[in-house]
Amino acid sequence: MKLCRIGKAGDEKPAIIDNENNFRDISSVVVDLDRNTLNFETLEKLKNIDLNKLPVLDKNLRIGACVSNPSKFIGIGLNFKDHALEQNLPIPKEPIIFSKFTNCICGPNDDIEVPKNSEHTDWEVELGFVIGKKAKYVSEENAINYVLGFFLVNDVSERNFQKNKGLTWDKGKGFDTFGPIGPFILTRDEITDFQNLNMFLDVNGKRMQTGNTKHMIFNVSQLVSYMSHCMTLNPGDICCTGTPPGVGENMKPPVFLKGGEEVELGVDKLGIQKHKVKSYK
Repeated sequence: MKLCRIGKAGDEKPAIIDNENNFRDISSVVVDLDRNTLNFETLEKLKNIDLNKLPVLDKNLRIGACVSNPSKFIGIGLNFKDHALEQNLPIPKEPIIFSKFTNCICGPNDDIEVPKNSEHTDWEVELGFVIGKKAKYVSEENAINYVLGFFLVNDVSERNFQKNKGLTWDKGKGFDTFGPIGPFILTRDEITDFQNLNMFLDVNGKRMQTGNTKHMIFNVSQLVSYMSHCMTLNPGDICCTGTPPGVGENMKPPVFLKGGEEVELGVDKLGIQKHKVKSYK
């Protein structure tokens, strides 16, 4: 099933997208799609509902972030070999973990805001996933059973803050609007080939990134297991899994978002994001 949130920012309603691409209001079943409801028990409830009896929401409403208020938004760095090579960095022997502060989360078509005094704002198309049950010290063999579903992410990054202002990446990853997610969660039962999905990102109609999730160094099961040995993963926690080559930082000369651009990105089966870029005023 496809789960989403639709409406004005801060006033979204949870919805399911039916086979006719109608947005069906599921707020009578769950208040929101968040850490309290993004679990496998909720999916079972939704499977037993006659969708035709649910109200239809206006398709012209804004689509919000597909997950509300997660306790953690985790990023994985340099998880595509060709992306590591384009940066002249060694291939990681273990997953590189960083945090995207949850204030960065926004809708899949919301504006991206270039931070004040930034000259190094960059793009990254990524596969994201959401956890559906508590995961602690889980094996790689069992790890995928903790994943509720997948979604599209733009891991927007400010490279100067990420790399030149201390030893951690986090401060370059968490600015407002730096975490567009969605347009929807596709539940795991409907996407068996998540390690073979094509990815792309365009800026002003020019193809910048092309990739496929089969080129990830650490696959989703490996990431879930590894992270569960570093922290407890809870329902509603989200993770973005790394980006293919083609980021602006590594172009010759480098290309960064300044304001005024249009960014479009997508991953097979997970929809499209379209953003206008605005500079902070």
